[in-house]
Amino acid sequence: MSIETTPSHKEEAVYVYEAPVRLWHWINALAILVLGITGYLIGSPPPAIHGEASAHFLFGWIRFLHFGAGYILAVGILLRIYWAFVGNKHSRQIFLPPVWRGSFWSELVHEVKWYAMIAREPKKYAGHNPLATLAMHVMFVWVIIFMIFTGFALYGEGAGMGSWQYTLFSSWIIPLFGQSQDVHTWHHLGLWAIVCFVIIHVYAAVREDIMSRQSIISSMFSGWRTFRDDKPMDDPH
Repeated sequence: MSIETTPSHKEEAVYVYEAPVRLWHWINALAILVLGITGYLIGSPPPAIHGEASAHFLFGWIRFLHFGAGYILAVGILLRIYWAFVGNKHSRQIFLPPVWRGSFWSELVHEVKWYAMIAREPKKYAGHNPLATLAMHVMFVWVIIFMIFTGFALYGEGAGMGSWQYTLFSSWIIPLFGQSQDVHTWHHLGLWAIVCFVIIHVYAAVREDIMSRQSIISSMFSGWRTFRDDKPMDDPH
């Protein structure tokens, strides 16, 4: 769809992100925020509170919020995988980056140059650019799945043998890593990997919204990607 504003300016708009994808994005963001804060406090507990512990139950609430957000994250990724099959082509972009295409890698190199401020002009894509696609494939698919699996493995220890968490996760993940403390360590390192990614993700979204003259942030609210000049959009994928 094109909207003519002046003879020298044309604004294009493409519907990219369907409502389930947008809903998943924001619920996922909130769950990760809660998991990040509570996970940090679990790894670095706050000082003891004076008085009777039963009157506060602070750490219990921290763990409860962490476990609850973990379940939301796990259910969310399962529903997101389902929508990748039934949604539009953009809904499965982060699950199937076209790494077999030479154009994907050449455009990825261009995006690296663009973010490094070497390339002078941005390419425009209806969905994610190749660099964002690959980064989100690694972080939103594999790292999140890694965190879910190791999180349930640690949860299964408390739930005990015979619980579904122990049977499906703890029984093989903990021996795979060597011992429980190793799983704790890798799970905690995963937290910092996600924190670093979130910082870069937010920075890149704000930067692209300003410098590439296309909507990035607002598209995750409305679903529409708009382009603010008359240069054609690149969407070979």
